[in-house]
Amino acid sequence: MKWRKWNRIIHRDFGYLFFGMTIIYSISGIAVNHISDWNPSYNIEQKQYSIELSDNQKTFTKTEALEILNSIGEKADYKKHYMPNNNSIKIFIKNGSLTIDTKTGTAVLEKITRKPILHQVNYLHYNPGKWWTYFSDLFALSLIIIAVSGLLIIKGKKGITGRGAWLTGIGILVPILFLILFY
Repeated sequence: MKWRKWNRIIHRDFGYLFFGMTIIYSISGIAVNHISDWNPSYNIEQKQYSIELSDNQKTFTKTEALEILNSIGEKADYKKHYMPNNNSIKIFIKNGSLTIDTKTGTAVLEKITRKPILHQVNYLHYNPGKWWTYFSDLFALSLIIIAVSGLLIIKGKKGITGRGAWLTGIGILVPILFLILFY
């Protein structure tokens, strides 16, 4: 029958066309599934320093902030600073910040960098714009077509009327059981 030929062509060509998108969403999906274990888009590095401050410091100037940053090698990255309260100073730098405890002189430098590749695929996964959303919707519809056409490619006891029916049933049953047990 001609419909089988067209089914194979559609399944094959959509599979080729959306290969890249499948990889992007798969990698990003795995990364985001483990968001409670790690940050999938950024590396966050912290270093601790000991800073000497004058006693009972009530104000803090840009010059003082630059001196502190210079002592830890971050002077060129200064953006701004403020004192959220009498016990701390926050200095913002490019891609991070330095938080200083004014009572103890303990300072924590936090620098944030993008994870190569993962940051970009996560950006795409979160649908960054209207046109990307349209393309993602087209991809999602194509996955439905790929899934349905895949069911109909093989005939007989290894196809959807035989072993394929059992495997398809298990694939449908797993998420249903999960919802029954955990939702």
